[in-house]
Amino acid sequence: MMASLAAALFRHDRIKTTLSAAKALRPFAEKVITLAKKAAATEDKAEKLHYRRMALARIRDDEAVYQLFVKKVEKFLERKGGYTRIYKLVPRAGDAANMALIELIEADDKGYKDQPKKAAAKKAPAKKAAKKTAKKTAKKAAKTEAPAAEAAEQPAAEADKKEA
Repeated sequence: MMASLAAALFRHDRIKTTLSAAKALRPFAEKVITLAKKAAATEDKAEKLHYRRMALARIRDDEAVYQLFVKKVEKFLERKGGYTRIYKLVPRAGDAANMALIELIEADDKGYKDQPKKAAAKKAPAKKAAKKTAKKTAKKAAKTEAPAAEAAEQPAAEADKKEA
């Protein structure tokens, strides 16, 4: 099953399957992509053939291995891992199985986690800074009010002493 799913993934770049199958396919497909990267990195023809035969032993689809080793390996040469991405989809209508979309990631794809972190990081310190300044101004106001109240009470107490 993994061989046919991986072959479809390499032929079409994206496939829709159940979530459990997608999670099982990810390490299988990434190991085969690593074989293709190793074959592209070496100049020895015997090693290239060895890596291709290892991939064929796992996938058993000549066309899919050809597409991966010749056409698609350039996408992965710059990446150090994480060649696939899984998106969760709505459950299937017939049996309510959790569905997922698994796709190959382009080399220049930075991912979706870079932008939200930067935006969240900018918003969070602004909120924290506003809270800190509000607390500081409240403390300063309390400190300035307390001595003024004490100073107002002292002349009244002295006046009471003089009258008595």
